[in-house]
Amino acid sequence: MYRIIPLFLFFFFLPICIFAQDIKEADLVGSWYPGEPQALKNEINNYLNSANVPSIEGEVVALILPHAGLVYSGNTAAYGFKALKDNKIEKIILVGLSHKIDFDGIAAFSYQGFKTPLGILSIDQELTEKIASFSMKIFTYPKAFKNENSLELIIPFIQTYFKKPKVVLLALGSQSWENIQILDQALAKSLSDENNYLIIASTDMSHYLPLAEVLRVDQETVELLEKMNPKALFTVAKEKNRMCGLGAVAAVMAAAKKLGANRLKVLKQSTSAQASGDDSRVVGYLSAAMIRDNNQKIQESEKMKELLNANQRKELLKLARDTITFYLDAGKPLESNTDDETLKTVMGVFVTLRRNQQLRGCIGNIVGTKPLYSGVRDMAIAAATQDRRFNSVTKDELGDIHIEISVLSPLVQITNTDEIVLGKHGVLVRDAYRSGVYLPQVATETGWSKEEFMNSLCSQKAGMKPNAWKSGECDIYIFSAEVFEE
Repeated sequence: MYRIIPLFLFFFFLPICIFAQDIKEADLVGSWYPGEPQALKNEINNYLNSANVPSIEGEVVALILPHAGLVYSGNTAAYGFKALKDNKIEKIILVGLSHKIDFDGIAAFSYQGFKTPLGILSIDQELTEKIASFSMKIFTYPKAFKNENSLELIIPFIQTYFKKPKVVLLALGSQSWENIQILDQALAKSLSDENNYLIIASTDMSHYLPLAEVLRVDQETVELLEKMNPKALFTVAKEKNRMCGLGAVAAVMAAAKKLGANRLKVLKQSTSAQASGDDSRVVGYLSAAMIRDNNQKIQESEKMKELLNANQRKELLKLARDTITFYLDAGKPLESNTDDETLKTVMGVFVTLRRNQQLRGCIGNIVGTKPLYSGVRDMAIAAATQDRRFNSVTKDELGDIHIEISVLSPLVQITNTDEIVLGKHGVLVRDAYRSGVYLPQVATETGWSKEEFMNSLCSQKAGMKPNAWKSGECDIYIFSAEVFEE
């Protein structure tokens, strides 16, 4: 479909490389941290040397770090970096918030480097562009990085601790759930094929409360963080004095879970009162690590790894798109066949359509009744034209449609819901009259706990009582899915 784009939007959303400037000078040097290079390096090294972090089993995928002046939070931030002593990090994605400028979206740093007294931090332009290409709401906005302590206060630590890191800097504007989801998915998708990376979420904890209140509120927030449920964290903490960088933390947590992190470990907590002596207006600080256990990494990498290869996935995605295009033109299914024996195997399959990150149609069969390639063809048509929640997809919007395919393993009936691994298993509930199903990615995308996942499945999808899965009023089946997209 031909669209006229206003001129200012055309220039605003040009690729990041068009806007790449030389070097950005630090703004907060000499006030928030020392301006003399050796003094700054000595202070950071003193914090790092005094941080005593026990050995961590597993791989650190992401950190939560504070961003106050070094004298206040530097010691706490050092604990996060010391947790990386067994890691070989080559790429760092630092996510902060925009304290001073309000805008709707995520700003991507477009300079080639960031200069502090310790030298120039190199920016990974390729990875920045890869992340920004995920959504029009990730764009260049240099003003978001001026006087922004949520990013600048972490940079001297990165320069001191790592030899020659390449970094992506992102500043979250409006900390809405929509923007959190966009950032989460952009990070997870861009890093899924990367190795030796680290994501950092920058935030302070509660602000300007009496010391006793800060200790109480921050402990409640820590308990939320340890549950590794970004949606619940966002719901409870939104617009409350919990974390200034709530959106950054929620997005990074959701992405880290997609990348295999399965637990959060608090490394250090402190308050501004320890440095200032003022117990009346106190800010809390936290350093924490999101960790992927070694066995978790193996499970994720082996999950249905041999089911379809890259060429088979490509063939199915092309078939789905060609089928929808042909059906919208001709009003009948596309004649199709394949020489690939795997694609002739009978399997369950779902086809999901999205437009601008929003669901546009999703239909499938849990239990396969046709060869996989035929199932993809039929479900592509059904998702585009027969999902009762939406009007039929039109030819004009087809260019904006994004296709995802989920190929399903056979159903296995269970009696103990402890066997359900969120993010790995899809679940089907069924009684004599009704049934409902959620694909594995639903838990990851929503951030639900198992109880929230199952309650919604029973009530919203199957029309049962929310606790039907607990009371034995329905049968429960699990399955795995190999999910791939355009």
